[in-house]
Amino acid sequence: MCGIAGYISNNGIDQKVLKNMTDRIAHRGPDGEGFFTDELCGLGHRRLAIIDLHTGDQPIYNEEKDVIVVFNGEIYNFQTLREELKTAGHTFATQTDTEVLVHGYEEWGTDLTKKLRGMYGFAIWDQAKQQLYLARDKWGIKPVYYYRTETGLLFASEIKAFLDHPEFEKKFNETILASYLCFNSTPTEETFFQGVFRLEPGHQMICKYEDGEGNPDAQTHLSCRIEKFFELDLEEAAEYQPEETAEKIGEAMENSVKAHGFADVEVGGFLSSGIDSSYLVSLAKPQKTFTVGYADPRYDEISYAKDLSEKLGIENYSRQITKEDYIMAFPNIQYHMDEPLADPAAIALYFVAEKASEYVKVVTSGEGADELFGGYLSYREEIDQGWYMKIPYPIRRAASAVAGLLPEFPGRNFVYRRGLKLEDNYIGLGRVFSDKEALSVVNNKRQISTKEITAPFFNAHKNAPSMVKRQIIDYYFWLVKDFLHAVDRNTMMFGLEARTPFLDDEVYKVARSLPKAAKINAETTKPALRLAASKVIPNEAYKKKKLGFPVPLRAWMKEEGLFQEIEKKFNSEIAKQFFDIPKINKLLATFKSGKQDCYKKVWTIYTFLVWYDQFF
Repeated sequence: MCGIAGYISNNGIDQKVLKNMTDRIAHRGPDGEGFFTDELCGLGHRRLAIIDLHTGDQPIYNEEKDVIVVFNGEIYNFQTLREELKTAGHTFATQTDTEVLVHGYEEWGTDLTKKLRGMYGFAIWDQAKQQLYLARDKWGIKPVYYYRTETGLLFASEIKAFLDHPEFEKKFNETILASYLCFNSTPTEETFFQGVFRLEPGHQMICKYEDGEGNPDAQTHLSCRIEKFFELDLEEAAEYQPEETAEKIGEAMENSVKAHGFADVEVGGFLSSGIDSSYLVSLAKPQKTFTVGYADPRYDEISYAKDLSEKLGIENYSRQITKEDYIMAFPNIQYHMDEPLADPAAIALYFVAEKASEYVKVVTSGEGADELFGGYLSYREEIDQGWYMKIPYPIRRAASAVAGLLPEFPGRNFVYRRGLKLEDNYIGLGRVFSDKEALSVVNNKRQISTKEITAPFFNAHKNAPSMVKRQIIDYYFWLVKDFLHAVDRNTMMFGLEARTPFLDDEVYKVARSLPKAAKINAETTKPALRLAASKVIPNEAYKKKKLGFPVPLRAWMKEEGLFQEIEKKFNSEIAKQFFDIPKINKLLATFKSGKQDCYKKVWTIYTFLVWYDQFF
């Protein structure tokens, strides 16, 4: 795991600028640095040494030194690919997984990504073709950002690396503020930095200078194209054989955990009280596990984690988080996120990553299980609310329209949402503001709607069952943009690598065609995964309802100190620039009085204001 940064320019490469860019993200790779420059391209790398500790420094070159790569991630099938490439005549100089990217590109070109099992963001410079090749893994675990300049293109693992390039203009992109308030993260390909885009999961970018018209020696025009090489594609099989399905899941998970355990350093594990991390830890049996909790027993997972660790005969290291810890760390966390992320669990991840980094350099984490196996409680609506969905749609639609005009009352959201088509309202498991509410509190009314953002995904899966549509939206907008983003940034700021074995080719082969009954039933969520996990977890974690790094934030926000800090931010000059002050103060008062449980709305606005302070 590492950090990459660099740029191409027909105006030459400044080595000092390149070093400054990589220094800005030095936290991602505290073990070393490396650079490559020629007339058109500069590649920078910060290394976190995990595999081939002695000869794996980057950049890595091919035999002729004219294909060069910088890479962030892990390739879990690199040994198989290495043997295939050696048979094809390629010569390897290191034992690192990075080198298969260089020779793989020589052998397969930009079809390379179709061969890779792993997580990655990489940049390959082909000197002969004067071509830059960027790619991001199919799951979206590792980040890649890019920014067009007058002379070329910047790229990096984190946006903040661009701040050190003289051609980067730091401008705020206000048109996605309302959609952020709905999602609590940035849901679009464009970011809050104008002109900065994220390369989406399963996409790659090829950039090449083309000769200027009438001047064959001038490289004046940079041509870039983006290609999709993978898209999540789920279906529902007709029949469900519980034991047979559980066996297939078990085999795939054992395969994945083994692959994700390969390293030349110790691998630990994040451990909560839930099934996902408990399953991984029970399969891998790492020597060390890491947990965070709180003084409030309703939110504390430490006792569960210690119980499982004791039964497995492994160690558990924990930390209890206080309100003061949480608030003190918050601005620094938002800086490392690059963009505002208002998920309270993202802050809990910071503390468990900090604790783990004291002992290991690699951990496993349970992201992806809920999206692939049907773990969210909201999926139960498919069963629990089936009776209501039998009411003719025109009647439900009329009831929804009326409910949308009324103030909050018990059951209002149920009536409102179930009278809308999934495509018209569903943005994932944790919508914060409605579009109408978000638009009403922002000053700039030129905003992208959530429906515009999700429409391409619904259109691509228009014939899929509603449960599959939910999974697709949750995957791309909540798992990738929220959870995986939080895991990457919170671990990498401590020079810690997080691996996610549920997001793996072998696991996906089983999960992609599970019948609906394997994902939800009248009693629970993800029953098939729970059955598979029950065969290896030595306590009853496989039965527990999802908590997901819970935080007692609702109570903390009403206490002295934090409430006043939020109130101060809500009336700051920055707030006046972007928000309708009377409306957001009314929202804050409503939360404080207890008339409406709108703490997430308050926190999402507050998070944005704290983040904006860090960068603008």
